[in-house]
Amino acid sequence: MARGEELILLYVHDEESPGSRPLGGATKWWLHHSLISLGREIEPLGGKLTLRRGQGTDIVRELVHETNAGAVFWNRRYGSTRDADATLKAELREAGVTCESFAGNLLFEPWTIRTGDDRPFRVFTPFWRACLASEPPRIPLAAPATLSSPSGVASEDLATWNLLPTSPDWSAGLAEMWNPGEQGATDRLDDFVRNTLKNYHRRDEPGPVTTSRLSPHLRFGEISPHTIWHALERSLPAEAEKNKAKFLSEIGWREFSYNILFHFPDLASKNFRPEFDRFPWGQPEPEALRAWHTGHTGVPLVDAGMRELWATGYMHNRVRMVTASFLIKNMLTDWRIGEAWFWDTLVDADEANNPASWQWVAGSGADAAPYFRVFNPMLQAEKFDPQQEYISRWVPEIGTADYPSEPIVDMKASRDKALAAFSELKASRPAE
Repeated sequence: MARGEELILLYVHDEESPGSRPLGGATKWWLHHSLISLGREIEPLGGKLTLRRGQGTDIVRELVHETNAGAVFWNRRYGSTRDADATLKAELREAGVTCESFAGNLLFEPWTIRTGDDRPFRVFTPFWRACLASEPPRIPLAAPATLSSPSGVASEDLATWNLLPTSPDWSAGLAEMWNPGEQGATDRLDDFVRNTLKNYHRRDEPGPVTTSRLSPHLRFGEISPHTIWHALERSLPAEAEKNKAKFLSEIGWREFSYNILFHFPDLASKNFRPEFDRFPWGQPEPEALRAWHTGHTGVPLVDAGMRELWATGYMHNRVRMVTASFLIKNMLTDWRIGEAWFWDTLVDADEANNPASWQWVAGSGADAAPYFRVFNPMLQAEKFDPQQEYISRWVPEIGTADYPSEPIVDMKASRDKALAAFSELKASRPAE
């Protein structure tokens, strides 16, 4: 905008570049509606959204050549694609094109938050302490009042991307719960600050709405973490102020996950802790995996979570840990199998949070849960859903003959087996 020239506002749908991970079904649905919303917001300002598919760096090169563009700007990415972005930036600059990247998606750039001996952090608490001790996040920029885009730049038809589900269309529950787009994000943040933050100390309870549910909006860049940070810097009611630090620390976990991804781009496919390559995870029986997918394991809290996920594209965070623990440790299933299912079904699945969270539960990740932590879903339900508000909502047949009388695995025997396997792994660790 400061250059005073026409702007080609480009979105590239890239599932072809090395390191690019094809979207899951739920995130495709979100992307479709988010792009529609973005187009509708910029057109009245005089802008036009240009859509292209293909390898992102190739598309940018082609568009620069096609339009004789003098400058290219983007917000940085942090996974496997960052090397391609760096190569493109150097190439464009060499050709005389102004090229700049910006910190739009994180509060703290990964290379700026390091330990005293200049290493990446592997534990969250000192990482977040270092973040809070560094320069505070910048104030968000105001949205432009006008835009100007050149005519004659070809854009693909969003409908031809086939992002929406068909045969069957399973997205009714997603549409009922979510409003993709910047306005939906702004409304949700406003509602959270005004009405929900005061109850955030109950965030582990899945029954009432006590969390922000901003994660899919953050995942798609519809709201910036800077905007969230500074919204909480305003004067807050006392009952909300007491919960602010805890909520911001959850934003901090997102930062931590991206910090891990930056230094370990294979986070979704490889154990962060390589000793877990020897762990005897296996492939579950198809019927058992299907029971987990569909919420028919005979474990009420697990089933409630998996049904919430399928219906809404979302699952309460406490329940995510419980369902993941059940698959990994009670069913002794490779964490990557569960991570892939969440990648396909969560509207907020992103390349950092999703695998980092699964590896945390598995014990193979950074700052992982202790190997001996096996979430007991029955005790978790008693503690966090004592009135079965959440379970009854998603498993209405609970307590009837229509609900399994026994879980698909013996809870005690499967826990003991998992602990034995973890203990054996620990005992077999090579001496340093």
